Amino acid sequence: MTDTIRFDVEGMTCASCAVRIERVLGKQDGVESAIVNFAGQEARATVSDDADVDALRAAVSRIGYEIVEIGPDDDRRSLSERYDDEARFQLRNVIGAGALSLVVMALAMVGPSEPWNPWVQFVLTTIVVFGFGWQFHRAAWKQITSLSPAMDTLISIGTVAAWGYSTVVLLTDGAEAIVGSDHSAAGGSFVFFESAAMIITLILLGRYFEARAKGRASDAIGKLGELGAKQARLSRNGTEELVDPLELAPGNVVIVLPGEKVPADGTVRSGSSSIDESMLTGESKAVDKEPGSAAYAGTVNQDGRLEIEVEHVGPNTALSQIMRLVEDAQASKAPVQRLADRVSGVFVPAVVVIALVTLVAWLVATGDAGEAVRNAVAVLIIACPCALGLATPTAIMVGSGRGAELGILYKDAEVFERAHDVDTVVFDKTGTLTRGAMTLGAFATEEDEERFLAFAATLESASEHPIARAVVLGAEERGIDLATVDGAEAVRGRGIVGSVDETPGAAGRPALFEELGYGNIDAWRSKYDDVAASGNTTFMVGWGGSVRGVVSVADSVRESSRGAVADLHAMDVETVMLTGDTSQSAEIVSATVGIDRFVAEVMPADKVGVVTDLQGSGSVVAFVGDGINDAPALTAADLGMAVGSGTDVAIEAGNVVLMTGDPAASVSAIDLARQTFRVIRQNLFWAFAYNTAAIPLAALGFLNPMIAAAAMAFSSVSVVTNSLRLRRYER
Repeated sequence: MTDTIRFDVEGMTCASCAVRIERVLGKQDGVESAIVNFAGQEARATVSDDADVDALRAAVSRIGYEIVEIGPDDDRRSLSERYDDEARFQLRNVIGAGALSLVVMALAMVGPSEPWNPWVQFVLTTIVVFGFGWQFHRAAWKQITSLSPAMDTLISIGTVAAWGYSTVVLLTDGAEAIVGSDHSAAGGSFVFFESAAMIITLILLGRYFEARAKGRASDAIGKLGELGAKQARLSRNGTEELVDPLELAPGNVVIVLPGEKVPADGTVRSGSSSIDESMLTGESKAVDKEPGSAAYAGTVNQDGRLEIEVEHVGPNTALSQIMRLVEDAQASKAPVQRLADRVSGVFVPAVVVIALVTLVAWLVATGDAGEAVRNAVAVLIIACPCALGLATPTAIMVGSGRGAELGILYKDAEVFERAHDVDTVVFDKTGTLTRGAMTLGAFATEEDEERFLAFAATLESASEHPIARAVVLGAEERGIDLATVDGAEAVRGRGIVGSVDETPGAAGRPALFEELGYGNIDAWRSKYDDVAASGNTTFMVGWGGSVRGVVSVADSVRESSRGAVADLHAMDVETVMLTGDTSQSAEIVSATVGIDRFVAEVMPADKVGVVTDLQGSGSVVAFVGDGINDAPALTAADLGMAVGSGTDVAIEAGNVVLMTGDPAASVSAIDLARQTFRVIRQNLFWAFAYNTAAIPLAALGFLNPMIAAAAMAFSSVSVVTNSLRLRRYER
């Protein structure tokens, strides 16, 4: 048996850090797999029962990082809060280092005409490099001693090299030998105090902007967490008292007044109102509630007093499940990230080698130690792989967060890559293209109508299928009393059989009655076809070995279905509709919404076959279904999109959960996933292009170390900023 353990990770500064921790965790006893998310500062390990968490912590500690296990009930600070703290910390460093560095720059530009000038530069630069920049050297020491160099190693070596070389020149040539604004000493040596100071300052500035940007990228979960009610109005023994929502328990009754948030998931016991459920579904239209209706934590009561019986609290609410799904998606890795991880894993050692080669080559070619050091430092500073590490996770973080705000839940990062290739969308008709809220329609019988409907409704009362509920409701609305049903059994895809007041009967397709051996099926087939021609779902009802009549239920097409199908066509996506209805009914719905083609009279078990046939013909298929009888098809599809409702947001089948049944949500899910993947590819392209172009330029002497530091720092910021564009995505 396996379990997944989550850890907060401290000390990561670049993608190579994440790759290294992932590799070390994966090699430990009892660990089957490990994923480390650099942007999310989190590690997840799938472990067996005999895994030793302390051993995992010790193994990671040996390479210079710390991991802290996250328990299921831990009151964990949000990622955006932690990034906000990081931003404030780096801002203080930037202000202090920047003030001193500006003085050093001014002194360097004026030139050391006074003997004390270079010594002041030395003192101020030492404070900047080893005071405000201590975080880099501390991390680098851990990385070097554990033979696991990373980004901080490059920064530390580069700045210490510039500072150390300049210090040696100052001490050996003397202050009086250093003259001129070009920093030239009598022996042709250079000092780089201002470079060392400005490198630290610019990288700190980049860290500050990066922390701010990553905080904005990760604030979706924090916003979701803030949606919960802060207090609950508990009804107990005829009195009301305000309590913390976490103190509620299933079975409690809470009062929710107009303008208040529902504190827990439950069922309305009394009262009627409209509730704003946009935080769950992304739909702005309020939903009417009455006794028996479901209510969800965090939604807002609009205009009536409600008594709600609590069913789920705390981590078991729909809102908490949504947050977990978003966290899982953000913690996972897209396949496209594997290349970046492989590059990051060997990048830092390779850069150190390139810097050493640059140093030696310039010394041999020119004999100028100052120029050789300057170019080697530029190589070390420009080569930071941060942008590579942030390219994928920040885009996924923003894309999945924006999706959650729109009622679209991506279950893993691979979805974004799969959606890019989808060229066919298969819809299950009922509940997606149609409303799924069926009503009793036309019926025909030669029996007494009340007796006929009573038999049909009583038999259907044993089923929870939407068609069955429509028949029962229609009979009740006509004041027809139901009898008792015994031995009821659903015949999958065909109908239901059972006994009403000890009279065996059935309701379903003609094929069901053929199997049961009923003798007058052909006599009713013409009437069956006439009723079905209206487009309604139609079935026969019979007892005593004879068909007694035909019943239909109506399911209206959603207003948005035609627009959704048109949008998919505009995206060069073919549309297919599957339905258990007759070809006549399917053709009417298909023509109404503009579906390219349909497959009618499909048994639930046959939906998988339709999906696999499409895949066999070369199509990349997305399937949109209700996640119940469509689970096999959702799993078989390249991209499964399950229509959720607040209580089933954790549907296992499929890759995407749509919190609303509106077919437009499926279009948005594909479009947002495609845009997210497009941003990932843009980020990776620029990150690779940046390093590929910048390292040779630095090695050839075309980049000043200070310019290299600024470019390196803002390359990461540019990647995160590009990802943040997804926050503005609209349906």
